[in-house]
Amino acid sequence: MTALDPARRDADARASRHVLRELGFATNRAGDGLEGTAVVAPPLLVPGVPRLRTSVLFTWADTMGGLLAVRSFAPRVPVTLELDVHLRRPAPGDGTVRGVASVVKAGRSVFVFEAEFSSEEDEGFAVAAGSFMASPDPGVSMPTRIPPAQPPSDTLRVPLAERVGCVRRGPGESVLPRLEDGLNSSNTVNGGLIALAAEEAVLSLAPGTTLSSLALRYLQPVRVGPAVATAEVSDGFGRVRIRDAGSGDRLAVLATTRTFPGPPGRD
Repeated sequence: MTALDPARRDADARASRHVLRELGFATNRAGDGLEGTAVVAPPLLVPGVPRLRTSVLFTWADTMGGLLAVRSFAPRVPVTLELDVHLRRPAPGDGTVRGVASVVKAGRSVFVFEAEFSSEEDEGFAVAAGSFMASPDPGVSMPTRIPPAQPPSDTLRVPLAERVGCVRRGPGESVLPRLEDGLNSSNTVNGGLIALAAEEAVLSLAPGTTLSSLALRYLQPVRVGPAVATAEVSDGFGRVRIRDAGSGDRLAVLATTRTFPGPPGRD
C-alpha cells in the first residue's frame, strides 16, 4: 500500500473533524445518485423561528453534489460554480429530512446535479440544483472514487452560527471567520458556510422570517478570511455580496435570496 502524501493526510484529518459532519447528514449511494438523511435538531433552526435553516439545506445539497462530481473529475477536486435552493413551503422544524441527488450532466469540464428534499410529512418541500468544475490547482487531489460515507460526528450542541463564529456585525452585514475545521478540499472556506453568512446578513434585515430561496454564484474562493457578507433587502428580495476581507476585500461570491411572506409557517 502506498503511503498517503502529507497534503492528503492533512485533508483526511481535517475531514474527520469537519464542522459539517456535526450537521448530522448521513449519505449513501442510491443507484447512480446519492441520498442523505438527517434529524432536524434545534441548533439547525433559524434563530427565533422554528424552521430549518435554508443554508443548511444548501450545505446538504452541496455535499451530495460534490460527492457525485468526484466521479467525473477525480483525482481533481470539484469546485462549486453555482448552487441554488428553492422551497415550496417553509422547511420543517423537527423530524427527519431526506435528500435525493441525481446527475444531470457529467462532462469533462462541467458537472451538473439536481436534488430534492422531503420530510416525514411533506413530500418534496424543496429542490436544489448546482454546477461544479474541476479545481485548476494541481496541488490538491481527490480519490478516484466516491469515498465511503462517514457517520456524522457529535451533533451540534450550540446554534450553527455560534459554532462557526458567524456574527451579525450590524444591519445587513455578517462576518464569518476562516476556521480550520470549516475548510473544503481546496483549503478555502467551505461554500456551505459562506451560504450561512449570506443568510445571516439577510435575516438581520428581515427578522422573524426564513428564506424561500438562496442562490450563490462563486467567483473565487475565500482563502484568507474572514468572509464579510453585506446584504440589501427590498420587498422580500435580497442581494448579497461576500468579500474576502483578508485578501484586499476581493469579491468572492454573489448571492440572491427571497423570504417567505407573512409569519413563518403560514402557507
